[in-house]
Amino acid sequence: MAPLIHVRDLTRDYRLIKKREGVAGGFVDLLRPRYRDLRAVDSVCFDIEAGEMVGYIGANGAGKSTTIKMLTGILTPTSGKVSVGGLVPWRDRLQYTRHIGVVFGQRTQLWWDLAVIESFRLLRKIYEVPENIYAEQMKVFDDLLGVGEFLHQPVRKLSLGQRMRCDLAAALLHRPRILFLDEPTIGLDVVAKESVRGFLREIRDLQGVTVILTTHDLGDIEQLCRRVIIIDKGEVHFDGELEDLRTRLGRRVRLTVDLREAVTADDLRKVTADLPVTWRDREGKNHVAEFRRAEVSGAEVIRQVVNDCQVSDLHLAEVDIEEIVRDIYRAAGKEKA
Repeated sequence: MAPLIHVRDLTRDYRLIKKREGVAGGFVDLLRPRYRDLRAVDSVCFDIEAGEMVGYIGANGAGKSTTIKMLTGILTPTSGKVSVGGLVPWRDRLQYTRHIGVVFGQRTQLWWDLAVIESFRLLRKIYEVPENIYAEQMKVFDDLLGVGEFLHQPVRKLSLGQRMRCDLAAALLHRPRILFLDEPTIGLDVVAKESVRGFLREIRDLQGVTVILTTHDLGDIEQLCRRVIIIDKGEVHFDGELEDLRTRLGRRVRLTVDLREAVTADDLRKVTADLPVTWRDREGKNHVAEFRRAEVSGAEVIRQVVNDCQVSDLHLAEVDIEEIVRDIYRAAGKEKA
């Protein structure tokens, strides 16, 4: 069976003017502009199955938003192929938009001065949503997002968290097969983020929506996505399950040690001299070590530390996904150097 989203050799180039310095240079640029090509997305390939929730991540300028704009039909690629449910996004835009929902972070699709319910009714007519489907969707949104309490408020009077909940509901009102999310939790507090994440999990399970999520908040990725695609400088550097991403870099573990007496990092290096453990350069009572589970067990490291030092507390945890992603970026940079 063919994947829902099929992307092959997707490339997008921008032609930019190379500006000369000064006022005189500005006049010359008007008459004889110089150009340079910038490749924002470079031969990207991936397939996404129906019902998957995929994290598409990268640093600023990595090519995430450009890819999403091509997948939603906003941009036409320089070259490459995209098929989404048998449709080409930029060629079949009118038909295609009936099958997708999009939420772009801080940009609302609701009418600013209208009550929320009026925006929903307008969207129902635009998408030609049957009355029974509209009623069912509104009940789901009230049950999962609690939108009923502010349906009659103007959008401009909503808090950021309330507006994001309404934007998610608006994007899903017509029961799209695919939902594109670009920074859906940006600027939200902890409670609002958890509300959004919980809703996305529920709506995927209830309606089988396929979700592509771009975000700088890797907490979103860890809580929502089993699969992650990492893009840097327009190229895909990792595509696989989140657990495989950890395994790829050896499942690094961090041990935080609180001692009763101050020591140096060199003292602790002597304690674990026969183990593959790296201690951070610190002095005092608080120290941090890193090691890989494949090379040594946490129990063995802890045993040696406890036997040789007066320990008041210990904390063992895997290295954050943010650091693993940074390692992927660094490795990609070395490969290009």
